[in-house]
Order: sequence, then C-alpha cells, then structure tokens
Amino acid sequence: MKRSPARPRHDASDFIAARARPESASGPKDAEAAVLAELRPGQSVELLKALHILTRDGRLNQDSRRKLKQVDHLVQFIEKIVAETTPHAGELTLADHGAGKSYLGFILYDLLLKGQGSGMVYGIETRAELVERSRALAERLGFERMRFLNIAAADAAQDADLPARIDVVTALHACDTATDDAIAFGLAKHAQALVLVPCCQAELAASLRQHKALQLSRTPLAELWRHPLHTREMGSQLTNVLRCLYLESQGYSVTVTELVGWEHSLKNELIIARHTGHKKRSAGERLRALLGQFGLQTLLPLRYPALAASAAPAPESIVQEVDPS
Repeated sequence: MKRSPARPRHDASDFIAARARPESASGPKDAEAAVLAELRPGQSVELLKALHILTRDGRLNQDSRRKLKQVDHLVQFIEKIVAETTPHAGELTLADHGAGKSYLGFILYDLLLKGQGSGMVYGIETRAELVERSRALAERLGFERMRFLNIAAADAAQDADLPARIDVVTALHACDTATDDAIAFGLAKHAQALVLVPCCQAELAASLRQHKALQLSRTPLAELWRHPLHTREMGSQLTNVLRCLYLESQGYSVTVTELVGWEHSLKNELIIARHTGHKKRSAGERLRALLGQFGLQTLLPLRYPALAASAAPAPESIVQEVDPS
C-alpha cells in the first residue's frame, strides 16, 4: 500500500516569521478600500472609530461589522421618515431618548443632517459621564448642532432646554419603562414620528408574577405565563402590544417589524409610529380590555394617562375581575 506524501511540518518559528514579513505596498490600501466600500458616502471614519464601530486602525472585525449592519439598517428606516417629515419650525428636530453613548444620534447627524446645514439632534441621557463624553466628541468632530442633556427621560418633556415641539423621537434599546417615557415625551412634543426598539420590558412581567395565583384560578389564559420564562416573555410581548395600541389611540399609525435578523440581536422588535391625527377609539378600548383581562388595571393612569379619564369600569366588572366566585 502506498503511503500518502508526508505533510510539511511547521513549528512556531515559521508562524512568527510569517507574521513578521512586511505587508505588500497594496495591502493596507486594499484593506482601507474594503472598509470604505462598506460605509456610506461621506461617512466619518473618525466618528466610527470613536464609537468603536471601526477598530482603532480603521478595520472591521466580525463584531464591528455586526454593529455597523444594525445601525445602518435602522438609519435606513429613519432616513425615509426624515425625508417625509415637514419640520414644525423650519428645521428638523430629533430627540434620542436613553441615548447612552449617543452613537445613534451621532450617526444620524453625520449621515442626515451634517451636510444640510440645518437640523438639531438632542441626546437625552441620565448618566452624566456619558453626556460629558458625547459633548466632548461632538466638539472634537465639529458637530455643532448636537445638544446633550443630563436629565431623566421621565422629566424630559418639561425641560426648558428642549423646544416645545420635536419632529422625530428615537429610543434604541431604552431599558424597561424608558421606552414608555419616550412615548410620553413624543406625545407631549407632538412628534410626527417615533422610532422605538424596546429593551428589557420588566414592569408588566413583575405585575403578572405578583398576581399569578389569582389569575390561574380565574382563567386558563394564565397558563401562558405560569412558568417564569414564559412570564418574562409574555410580559415583554404584552408590553409592546399595549404600547402600539396606545399610540394608535393617540393618532398614530403603527408598523412593527424586525430591526435585524434574530442571530444579531434578541432585542430586535422595531416599532415605527407616524402621526396621522386619526385617534382610533377601538385601540383604546382594546388596551383597557387587555389590562382588565391580565389584571393590570393599575397601570392605566401610570402608563396610558390619556385613556385613564374615560376608563372607569362598571362596579360589576370590578367584582368579576377580582372575585371569580
């Protein structure tokens, strides 16, 4: 039997030597060209480095390429909305709630507003150190029409440093009730559009968990959240359904879609609301009915105050909800 030819053996010194060889003259240029080909025309490489979407040497690794894909996909949605928006005060105003490091606000400014010479971006963030970092980066890049406010999202609607009206409100992965705060802010500011990617919806799950025993005795639907994992997932799903109904009841048309594929992010639900002025009464009625079905009536004045005034149920309904007998 013939033996197959022996494979060449390499020791560690071979690999070290190979890595030590100088790159060809065209290597770095080719790598730079490949990166630029994945960016949009005129996109700031320095900004992407500062936001860690590009590596320090201007390259794209697997993680940064995934980040770039997510941001670019979201920008495409917002870009269309901005193009369809007629600003209240002659120039576009955009507020980013729960801004964090403000990478969404920075990229929107860089791609959509920087070249226009008009438009303002407001970043709303509770962590003072992130606000200062964003202010310093905006100054370094010459992004003059960006403002960063160190305030709680729940207090933003009353803040004197913000205009009376905001055209577009965004909230990317604003945690738990911060998305609700962004919705309340958008309604108070008569926003023409809201773009929301909710995250960590814990409030309703906690309420479902608290009243689980009562609900199990009252309705077989409670089996949908009897197990802890299902409680969390049911709370998340119900939270976003109620948010959509609330927006529809307040005069918005709502679209729900995926931001990117589930393999990139589990917090993947994208809610886009556009103001139409047509308030759907049926949406408000369904929202109240769902709160009653799940035993969550106490959340009505807290999260859906515009519907609370007309939501007083008949006494018989209350007795039926809390006393199955």
